[in-house]
Amino acid sequence: MEPLLHAAGIERTITVQAANAFGDTDAMLARADRHRWIAAVTGWIPLLEPAAADRALDHYTRHPAFRGVRHLVHDEPDPEWLLHDAVLESLGLVADRQLVFEIPAVFPRHLVLIPRLARQLPHLKIVIDHLGKPPIASGELEPWTAQLAAAAAYPNVYAKVSGLATAANRAWWSAGALRPAIEVALECFGADRLMLGSDWPVCLLAGDYERVWRETRATADRLASDARDALLGGTAMRLYGLTS
Repeated sequence: MEPLLHAAGIERTITVQAANAFGDTDAMLARADRHRWIAAVTGWIPLLEPAAADRALDHYTRHPAFRGVRHLVHDEPDPEWLLHDAVLESLGLVADRQLVFEIPAVFPRHLVLIPRLARQLPHLKIVIDHLGKPPIASGELEPWTAQLAAAAAYPNVYAKVSGLATAANRAWWSAGALRPAIEVALECFGADRLMLGSDWPVCLLAGDYERVWRETRATADRLASDARDALLGGTAMRLYGLTS
């Protein structure tokens, strides 16, 4: 990934959980020790086991790069997995430690749950990954738009502009295909609660890193400088507690 970042002019990035396993988190933290361009890590803990989650958080928060938690909720057969009592108890522990909770929400299964989660845990910093996977390929953005707006009504909810190319028509897509969904997100959240991401290496299903990053950030480049700066780094630095 390092040469891809340099070619795109990206100084630092956050690496994010890809497996519901301690080994994945351990490997990311080990890489963060070796590479300064890894600004932070969003790892995994066993959210269904609050006592084990508490122990894992005690362990991982000793590492300065550990800034967030994610679970592959889209792999869970229960669409309301996020609202299990045990999960909510564990997420309360995440909130107590001022960590971020990222949700790889997939529309329409998960986005509708986020207002309920945000209401029950108002101190939990929540990030909707990939804007909840809007139905870009079909062009029918309702009811995704209404559900995203409902989630954005809670000030502890943020969103990541990423993974949109794979939600578009993979045979033909461009910045123009992604722009309507990004503009909806800007209207709902404002740039101060949005961040750009690459979704690498999953993005390779739709195009190489350079193309996906260029077309995704094209909408940001049309914004005023303060909004563009927030999308390209300012929001992430503030939310994850990063320093330059």
